[in-house]
Amino acid sequence: MNILKVYFYFFVLLLNLSCSKDKQVRQIPIEDFFKNPDKTAFMLSPDGKYISYLKPYNNRLNIFVQTIDGRNVTRLTSGKNQNIAHYFWGNNSELLYLKEQDENDKPLLYAVRKDGSNTRNLLPFKNVKIRIISKGRIPNNEILLAINQRDSTIFDAYRLNISTGKLVLLVKNPGNITQWYADGNGKLRMALASDEVNETLLYRNSENAPFMPFVTNSFKTTISPIGFSDNSSCIYALSNQNRDKKALVEFNWETGKEHRELYSNKNVDVSDAVYSTSKKKMVFATYETWKREREFLDKDVKKIYQGLLKLLPNTEIQLSDSDSAERKFILKTYTDISQESFYLYDLIANKLVKLSTEPPFKESEMCKMKPVVYKTRDGILINGYLTLPQGKNKKNLPVIVIPHSRQAARSSWGYNNEVQFLANRGYAVFQMNFRGSSGYGKSFWIAGFKQWGGKIQDDITDGVKWLISEGIADPARIAIFGTSFGGYSALHGLCFQPELYSCGASFSGLTNLFTYIKSIPPYFKPYQQMFYETVGNPETDADYFREASPVFHTNRIKAPVFIAQGAKDPRVNVNETNQFVKELKKQKVPVMYIVKEKEGHYFRDQENKLELYRQLEKFLQSNLSKK
Repeated sequence: MNILKVYFYFFVLLLNLSCSKDKQVRQIPIEDFFKNPDKTAFMLSPDGKYISYLKPYNNRLNIFVQTIDGRNVTRLTSGKNQNIAHYFWGNNSELLYLKEQDENDKPLLYAVRKDGSNTRNLLPFKNVKIRIISKGRIPNNEILLAINQRDSTIFDAYRLNISTGKLVLLVKNPGNITQWYADGNGKLRMALASDEVNETLLYRNSENAPFMPFVTNSFKTTISPIGFSDNSSCIYALSNQNRDKKALVEFNWETGKEHRELYSNKNVDVSDAVYSTSKKKMVFATYETWKREREFLDKDVKKIYQGLLKLLPNTEIQLSDSDSAERKFILKTYTDISQESFYLYDLIANKLVKLSTEPPFKESEMCKMKPVVYKTRDGILINGYLTLPQGKNKKNLPVIVIPHSRQAARSSWGYNNEVQFLANRGYAVFQMNFRGSSGYGKSFWIAGFKQWGGKIQDDITDGVKWLISEGIADPARIAIFGTSFGGYSALHGLCFQPELYSCGASFSGLTNLFTYIKSIPPYFKPYQQMFYETVGNPETDADYFREASPVFHTNRIKAPVFIAQGAKDPRVNVNETNQFVKELKKQKVPVMYIVKEKEGHYFRDQENKLELYRQLEKFLQSNLSKK
């Protein structure tokens, strides 16, 4: 054996020895993962002279405005109890914002000048919901709103003057309109009507004309308007009419027919598209395989993005906002190991300025999110993500299984603070897009109908067993954790796969499908039949509901359970959760229970978020440590 071979075998031996032992990794403080960002939600004034953003003040997110050069900064709000939930520029001088709901469920829509003066409540109503149809940047300082003031079950369309506060009813909802659409000039031009089974798009030439039926489909077929052509001869929409995957298409409003496909992908839905007001055309479509990708429809825009990728290599770049002239842009970037960062990009000067601050940890301390694919027991391919901890042998790992929080949504590649927190603590994190998830076409979505307690859970189980068969998961150290639907899946897994999980954690998890359907808000009434078809009907599917609801199967749970709940949760009744916990304790099941009196379906107060993850960390550590 020559000397080179001796050195090679010696190197392999050292490598194997080094891989067999865990290396020490810095444990990053919980606060660094879950505290409010130093600066976020950057936006440009329409004239491009000012930049606004959210920043903590009094430990709550408040609005700040600075000049474009960053020299002069003004704080506009000083909230102590609630974060700013959403804000936008109404015109060059004023911003509008919504606070998080207060204890009286007031919508709290405010306006404030960019110098912080003249703050006023524009909608001093109680117990109503607001949906923004069209934001500012339109003539006469007006915005369009949908409000359920007249009837809690339906939303009428209004025009609100920002300067005067005058609210004018535009269209009284006949009872079947579920969504309103405005054109680029702030005119109410389209509506979506539902009879609980079929949906009809309505269109009108002007605000003086009546709405006329445009196209009718079952709710299983989607036509989501993106915008209007410059001459209003057609609308751009994402549609899966007569196809399985959503495509970007043009519809002729007079004929109600699709007359041109702009882009489609054979494997996944087109998830988004961007219309340029300056170019008066669609400029690119977005789709998501394991990462977000774009199909450019304009060569100049493609060239701009190619240039940006040279300035910001190896990142996902998203257009977050722009001025009215589309010469200055706010860009958001991220990867799987880097939090979102914001930049100001001047197109004319080709100049890039970073706006956000650096995160409290290094990218090298984060863990890569890798795409995985596995096959279910009935032969369906499921896409997912696996994040492995640093410093660990890549076999026989403790695993946290995280089903996503909305059944008709999906897990995506990118920075995820929960995932990185758990990986930093030494756990492999497994996410999967089970059948019923969005983005993979109509058939895949429909395959999840009435399968909340059936094949969806089988897909999760099959993924965990695949991890075990690959040697990645330690069969004795697997936990399942989720929020909302993911929390329901965690409890379902503990009930029906007791041999698979060492413990489980549910945050705002559903326990009872009967009460879930009954708790659907009154303004979702037009969708009631859709819920019956996708989730189930509590009368005709009563046996299935009882079998699929964890609340009726506490006797099956053997492993320790962590439960977190907001007492004001409108979707998950806290009294029912209290009873669920009580039954678990009767069964001698170890339970860690956190309930916050002023929180809803998600915890909004930073202090409560931090406590949630501190307690979750202790729970997982005590139940997944090597015996």
